[in-house]
Amino acid sequence: MDLITEAGDLQEYLAELEEVDYNHPLIREKATELFAGAKNEIEIVRTAFEYVRDRFPHSFDIQAVRVTCRASEVLYYGHGICYAKANLLAALLRSRGIPTGFCYQRLTRGDIPDTGYCIHALNGIYLQSLDRWIRLDARGNKDGVDAQFSVDEERLAFPVRPEYAEQDFPVIYTRPHPVTIKALRESSDCSALYENQPEHF
Repeated sequence: MDLITEAGDLQEYLAELEEVDYNHPLIREKATELFAGAKNEIEIVRTAFEYVRDRFPHSFDIQAVRVTCRASEVLYYGHGICYAKANLLAALLRSRGIPTGFCYQRLTRGDIPDTGYCIHALNGIYLQSLDRWIRLDARGNKDGVDAQFSVDEERLAFPVRPEYAEQDFPVIYTRPHPVTIKALRESSDCSALYENQPEHF
């Protein structure tokens, strides 16, 4: 699939946002610690991706109660759903001048369409050394989910199944989609968030 950038100016993929608060002291401190030994941008991206994927469980996987949204909240509370974890990965990478955006898939909630659908978030990252965008999914691995770092072929958390009307959206957005942030902001706890997950843009 050919990826499409929402904006032609890479600077728009470096902006600090309310949800991507990379100047927050917690984010700045963690970025300094995390990337201390990184020798190049690919090492920075791999380190950040694996850190967010592995260190912060998906809120639904651990049956968390609290809903996190801003990158600093994910870092502080130690978990988030895909929308929030994408915010954290974007914050860490944007703090190091690596353009990072937001990508989406429409997936079934369970194994079949009868379970309903949800919008899933991941990140698009521009690698200057390769002069191209890649997508990474820091959702968090578990049985049946094995997202990996790769610059050659995508190894995302969920393969899209067109026969189930699942969709892979090609656009790399400069900011989190408003419907995802609305779901996070308007959910009092993760049980409500599960019900509030958008099915469509």
